[in-house]
Amino acid sequence: QVQLVESGGGLVQPGGSLRLSCATSGVIFSICTMGWYRQAPGKQRELVARITTGGRTNYADSVKGRFTISRDNAKNTVYLQMNSLKPEDTAVYYCNAAVVGSDADYWGQGTQVTVSS
Repeated sequence: QVQLVESGGGLVQPGGSLRLSCATSGVIFSICTMGWYRQAPGKQRELVARITTGGRTNYADSVKGRFTISRDNAKNTVYLQMNSLKPEDTAVYYCNAAVVGSDADYWGQGTQVTVSS
């Protein structure tokens, strides 16, 4: 059974930082492209950042220079370091694992990030 468990969300003031973690099990982490997505109320889910098995990264324009995605294959975990947070970053953040070369695609349950003073 594949499980993706996000943690690290919470309430933070504008300009603050949070680090999200996504621990995976039941899937071969090292062959997964890992991504962070977010969904704000009334909006569609959008890609925030993605990291390939080889460590290449890409980011949404809205978070470039502020967010950093990384992965630790030994711990089967992907991280999202979020700095200089803005109120518009408020959303539920979801972790995604996409197995390279297959249609297998898995999601976590989401973690709430609220940026407010």
